[in-house]
Amino acid sequence: MSVLVVNEQVDFNTLKELLDITDGNLASHIAALEKNSLIKVSKQFIGRKPNTRYQATETGKIAFREHLDYLDKLLKSQPQ
Repeated sequence: MSVLVVNEQVDFNTLKELLDITDGNLASHIAALEKNSLIKVSKQFIGRKPNTRYQATETGKIAFREHLDYLDKLLKSQPQ
């Protein structure tokens, strides 16, 4: 989500390279995010090659911000 929140759209291969994960692992994470309406998937062909792009939905951006806020509160509540 962090990659998608800071970029308007990212294609499958770019996400795979940035995250250094396998096709199957990325596909399963993408499926879960899409199922929960956190991302939007766009498929098209560039020439004869398929190209799949992803972008965070507004719901996804809000959920990600809430997640970061929760992590921040959790870290601040830990004794030093």
